[in-house]
Amino acid sequence: MLKIGSVVLGVSDVRRAAAFWTRALGYEPREAIEDDWVVLVPVDGTGPRLSLGLSETPVQEHPRVHLDLYADDAADQAAEVERLVSLGAQRVDWDLYPEDPDFVVLADPDGNHFCVIDTARE
Repeated sequence: MLKIGSVVLGVSDVRRAAAFWTRALGYEPREAIEDDWVVLVPVDGTGPRLSLGLSETPVQEHPRVHLDLYADDAADQAAEVERLVSLGAQRVDWDLYPEDPDFVVLADPDGNHFCVIDTARE
């Protein structure tokens, strides 16, 4: 049976993206960060890897694929959103929010969108 081993994000600055995502997720580089590629791994060795590759493709306004980061509840979600913003993420003025969303859309320093989900509302 297959499993997800790594999610790959295209970025315009691999070192900047690696600095953000290592702090955001508590991951570490598997090996030395190159100018065009790095694989970030969970410190505890469990979970998918996050690979960052140099890309000249523009960021999509409504990406077909994005990361969902899970928070335990609304308070945790709010705290994580503020922490991620302090690390360099930006809030996205998302035009597709439902009436009472359980998620907040952010963008990493490269503009890649991701969501922080309040999982207590599932």
